Parts: sequence; structure tokens; C-alpha cells
Amino acid sequence: MKIWQPEPGETLLSRTPVTFATGAATRVRGMRWFRDTQRNDIQHELPGWPGGPSYVARSTGGVVAQKSLKATAMAVGAATLAFLSSAGGNISGGGQSDDSGSDTPDDPADEVDDFPVMWAAAGTTARTLPWQLDPGRSDEKHYRTHLIVTDRRLVIVGLPFHKKDLERIDDELLWECARTDIKSIELKNFKDGYDFKVTFMDGSWCRLRSVWRVRIMQYLVPPRDVVSLDSLTPEQRETVSNFATQNQMPDSVSPIISRNPTGRLRVDILLPSRFTSAFGASEATMTMDSAGQKVDIDDYLPEDF
Repeated sequence: MKIWQPEPGETLLSRTPVTFATGAATRVRGMRWFRDTQRNDIQHELPGWPGGPSYVARSTGGVVAQKSLKATAMAVGAATLAFLSSAGGNISGGGQSDDSGSDTPDDPADEVDDFPVMWAAAGTTARTLPWQLDPGRSDEKHYRTHLIVTDRRLVIVGLPFHKKDLERIDDELLWECARTDIKSIELKNFKDGYDFKVTFMDGSWCRLRSVWRVRIMQYLVPPRDVVSLDSLTPEQRETVSNFATQNQMPDSVSPIISRNPTGRLRVDILLPSRFTSAFGASEATMTMDSAGQKVDIDDYLPEDF
């Protein structure tokens, strides 16, 4: 097995599964396109990409029909629930919504009428992204792609996925770019709130999706104020050292120390022993105050989470 590791002096900040996004609006649901700046489909021009599905957005009539069927189904469901309730049934809703989701599109042209996940002129950075990110070309039942964030770059690796052996990691480096090559990263909250848009310095962009988007974004949008271990007080360094020992942190791993808006310090340790192909990296986390005292979770302020 092989786990991707940063170079000496480089800090690993996060690692999560990621793919190209998928349309959610009725007209483009389940679809995605790869476009040039004139909205031409460029998937057949991308070097090394195998053939994949070609989508056609649903017609206005088809959208109306789907919405009508959905409305009918909802009306029938509501009537059924009303009948069961009147008959003495105990009916309650289940599940919780994601507060980051929104029913209002940021850009109807790219989220409702069309759904590009790559927008790239010839020779631009977005065209270098690996085809393995595309759910239409890569079988997620047997293969996953992870986005790794360090203080220097973004990296995409591919690895086999074994449902019965999630701790098996065998990384293949697929793509990387320096963080200086990135112009902006924007949260895209339409529908479920798992998407984000990466715009490169050359103007090309991609739209990606991760259920664990928050792990990626905490060091990117806006970037946390990461501080060095040497800048801490002796008391704070001792607390970090004790926390590292408790979590059996290997010498090859460095704790990630960042400053919360409260002024407190958050310490994250990404342990290779806790990496999985399904979830990426899980962190051991602690928050301490200016005196180096560990803060109990019951005493956290909202900005500490």
C-alpha cells in the first residue's frame, strides 16, 4: 500500500473524496458538461480521456412534465399522510437538511439551463484535470478520487475502493497544481450545498463536489491563520506535545495549528492510521486557550467549531 505524503517542510491540511459535480435542477439533473468559452462540448478534445456519456438537456416540455408528475406524487403523498394521521397514525418527518444548501441558483445559465463542470479554453489549466474525477467514466463502486490540500498545493490522487477494506490505501498521483495557480475558490450552494468552483489564474475553472466540503474549505475559504509550532509559548507547545503523544502521532506527521476567530488555537492531527478510501483523512482535534490550557468542548464558542 502507498499513501501520498507531502514533501519535507510541506504541511498536509486536509484530504477528502471529490468528483466532478452533477446537475441538480430538473433540466440538467444527473448530467454534466465540459465546455470551452463558447459553450462547445470539449470532452472529446481532452487528451487521454476515454469515451464517456454525452448528455442532452431536457426540453422545456419535458421539465414541465417531470414537475407535474412530481407535484402529483407529492399531492398523493400528502393526502395519504393526512389519512393516516386522521386514522390515529403517529407520523413524523425524518432526517435533517443541510443548512448550506439553497433552492436559489447563483447562476441559472450554469446551474439550471446548462451545467458545465469544466470551463476551459485550449491550453488552460482546467483541461489538465484527470478523467477519473468524472462519475460518468470512473466506477465509484471500485475506485475513488481524493482531493488533498497542503499549504503549497492541491493534489488529486486515485485509489482502489474496497467496501470491505476501507483502510486499504494505494494512492496514484493523478494531478496537482500550486496554490499560487488558483485565483479563487467559491462555494456553490444550489440544492444540497456540496459543490465548489475552483477558478485558475488563466480564467479556466472547474466545479467539484464533496460531501465533506467543509474539511476542504476550512483551509481555503477563507484560509485559516495557520501558525508554526515555534511561535507558541512553552506552555502551549507542551500541551500540543502531550496531545500528539496521546494520539500516537508518528514523527512523519506535523500537527496543524490554526487560530480561531476567538483567538484560541485549534490543533488538528491527521493520522495516516485513520485514513480511509471512503472518507479520506479524519482528524484528532483539540482547542486550547492563550495560556495553553485545553478547552473543554462544553466551553467552546460558536467560532471554535
